[in-house]
Formats: sequence, structure tokens, C-alpha cells
Amino acid sequence: MTTRHDSSLPNGFSIALSPQHAHEPGLRIAPGLEHPLATCHCGAVCIALASPPSEITACNCSLCASYGALWAYYTAEDILVAAGGHTETYACNGQRVDFHRCKVCGCLTHWVPRDPRRGRRGINARLLPRQWLEHARLRRRDGANGGEYLD
Repeated sequence: MTTRHDSSLPNGFSIALSPQHAHEPGLRIAPGLEHPLATCHCGAVCIALASPPSEITACNCSLCASYGALWAYYTAEDILVAAGGHTETYACNGQRVDFHRCKVCGCLTHWVPRDPRRGRRGINARLLPRQWLEHARLRRRDGANGGEYLD
């Protein structure tokens, strides 16, 4: 994999070109790292993050419980999703966010709000390197009953 730095990219991201993503125009990754930070099982969807998450959230709503996801929240400026058209979406009852999953391997990768004014995005933290999760605080959210945090 080759990496080049480009001052025009946000938040000091770098561009990494890897053999498995040769069809992509480029993948932004965090400075100093040699690989994407979150990928689906097959590698078709890669998500670069500006930094490791300081906390992750386990939500007990019916959808998150079914998915088994843990969420790391970021602003739109602090992530870059390189999917090359390899995702499909689902919105529970047409709600406010689109959940993305890889078309190839089926992994749930992230969610994006339908309202572009909302800045927060959710990344499936289970796709992150394990060492990044060891130091993150686990929060429990009661999404089934109003959305309050239980801690």
C-alpha cells in the first residue's frame, strides 16, 4: 500500500491506495497509519476515522439489538467512507437514518442521517481494530424506551 499526504484533505487525512481497492480513486486514512481503520469482512467498504473512539454505545432498540452493533459516533468531517457503490441501505420504518451494509459480505458498516443538517454519524465499532476498543468507555443507551443513557 502506498500513502501520500495532501494538504487539501480534511483533518490531516492521508490518501492510501491499496491493491484490494485499486478500483477506488483513493482512500483517506488517519495520519501515520498504513491501513484503513474500519472495514467490512470482505474489505469492499472501508471507513477512515480521524481518531480512535473515546466511547462506544450499546443501544437496546429493536434494530440495534438485532444488528448486534456497537456504535462509535463521529462528525461528518471526522470520517470518510470509501465504499465505491458497495453499500445498500435500510431505514427502519422510513425513519431518520439510513443504515448501510456491504452488498458483498452483508456487514452493517455505518449509519447516516437523512437530514443533511445533522452532523453526527454512527460507525459500527465492531469493525474497528480491537486495540482501539480496549480504551473506549462503553455506554449503554436505552433506545427502546426514549433514548436516555443508563450510565
